[in-house]
Amino acid sequence: MKILQRCESVAHGKNRIKIIEMSLDFDIMNLSYRGSFYRTERSDTMSEKRRDKKNRVLRNGESQIKTGRYMYKYTDRNGKSKYLYSWKLVQTDEVPQGAREDISLREKEKQIQRDLDDEITPCGGGMTVLQLVKRYISQKTGVRHNTEANYNFVVNIITKEDFGQKRIDKVKLSDAKEWLIKLQQDGRGYSTIHTVRGVVRPAFQMAVDDDLIRKNPFEFQLATVVVNDSVTREAITRKQEKAFLEFVKKDRHFCRYYDGIYILFYTGLRISEFVGLTVSDIDFENERIEVTHQLQRTRKMEYLIEATKTESGTRYVPMTDEVKECFKRIIKNRKKPKIEPIIGGMSGFLYLDKNGMPMVALHWEKYFQHICEKYNKIYREQMPKVTPHVCRHTFCSNMANSGMNPKTLQRIMGHSDIGVTLNVYTHVDFEDVKSELKAVVNR
Repeated sequence: MKILQRCESVAHGKNRIKIIEMSLDFDIMNLSYRGSFYRTERSDTMSEKRRDKKNRVLRNGESQIKTGRYMYKYTDRNGKSKYLYSWKLVQTDEVPQGAREDISLREKEKQIQRDLDDEITPCGGGMTVLQLVKRYISQKTGVRHNTEANYNFVVNIITKEDFGQKRIDKVKLSDAKEWLIKLQQDGRGYSTIHTVRGVVRPAFQMAVDDDLIRKNPFEFQLATVVVNDSVTREAITRKQEKAFLEFVKKDRHFCRYYDGIYILFYTGLRISEFVGLTVSDIDFENERIEVTHQLQRTRKMEYLIEATKTESGTRYVPMTDEVKECFKRIIKNRKKPKIEPIIGGMSGFLYLDKNGMPMVALHWEKYFQHICEKYNKIYREQMPKVTPHVCRHTFCSNMANSGMNPKTLQRIMGHSDIGVTLNVYTHVDFEDVKSELKAVVNR
């Protein structure tokens, strides 16, 4: 093994250069290195750091452009170059006159670094509220047409709002609340705002789950922000129910709908279930109504047969003798169309319109509206608003007040949750409470 080494210093200008020559000679390897030189004194230009116009040292990625604005360049999770801007380098800086107030560049850098460390997509992926909602809705496939109509309704509202163009990572809790308050001030009802929030909140939750934002700004109780000005659909009294039915029965025009209205008051059927009934669904022998589906009509005038609202909605509803007689008259007086309409493979619908197609919920809602209007023009004691759904309320309330077992009532109503039966449809006043208490005490 042979080792040769030479080291000498030579002068080069003002700098002294050390030259090292080394040679190693091994049996199986020959390695030589020559010319590794360095300056004994560092240059002033190499030690100089980048500074802003205030002579402050700039960090890696930071720079100040000609306008005086600061810029920070970083690489996102996808390896793409991104940029942040601010008129302030640190929080104590002041923005130039006429410039928009903003947080400092260093604060933005901390936010970005935190997002990158936690694998949160910076700036919410650049997505706006409208884009987020549309993305959320696009993943809701196979929904019923009523749900789809609600989605389109919400999108139309957001499209008209400046809030819809706001970047999702910029939406704070206070922004979300202010927007909903604005909607109410613009004349939107509580139920509409409730529908909007019902779509926007899960959309923002999706953004949280996708690591686009940290928190959902719509996680708050709606009633604490906007005034609930919606009118509760109350059940009408037995006296009002009797007066309403008698008026319909004696009216020359509306009497043709008496049997259908009576059935709604005494079965608790949803209107979509009632209009979807066919002759074969009426089991006179066992005195029951078989509810397996509902009939809907879209805005495009398309008729659809859909499953019941819930799994519990598929059920048998018992018939009283009076209800049975109503069905018999309906079937006897049913129109005989030239071509029997077939919807979803079903035919024999109980009520047909002038075009020979099955009547839908809208028909009956209009009938109820016109009946109430005519009644209130004649009688001084006004009839409250009665709708097909009020009939359902009234039936449930009457059955509960008559002492029907809550589980039995739940089954007849087709509620999936008994809490709906007890808390929403059952309206018990003080006299009911007093009577019930006395009955229990005197047993």
